[in-house]
Amino acid sequence: MLCVQDAIDGLRWAESIGGLPGLIDRSQANLAAISSWVARSDWADFLASVPEHRSNTSICLKIVAPWFTALPSDAQAAAAKKLACLLEKEHVALDIAAYRDAPPGLRIWGGATVETADIVALLPWLDWAEKEVRVLF
Repeated sequence: MLCVQDAIDGLRWAESIGGLPGLIDRSQANLAAISSWVARSDWADFLASVPEHRSNTSICLKIVAPWFTALPSDAQAAAAKKLACLLEKEHVALDIAAYRDAPPGLRIWGGATVETADIVALLPWLDWAEKEVRVLF
């Protein structure tokens, strides 16, 4: 019965923020925050180059910095993993590494359950972690 009540609570919460349109708006705001950051970034870009193909929930980024792209593939994987580990160690992001079979990079959950302010707070940490990892490779 707890799982039924949990589902009901989730539906009530969704309704309280505007239902489906509210959920979509929150996810779109999260993608917009990351899009704005990517546009200014000199090291990160979207994995999906076509904007219409980008997810607004599982937001996947690739590392495009010259120091990174010059590395052999195994070193790229290690650098991306190190970046994700640093963020986890600082308690700012969990499970942010790209999927195992995806190119090395980051995957940020931008679904409606995430506040846009939290996404915005994460972005400077991404820049910090990239700078920390860059000097190691």
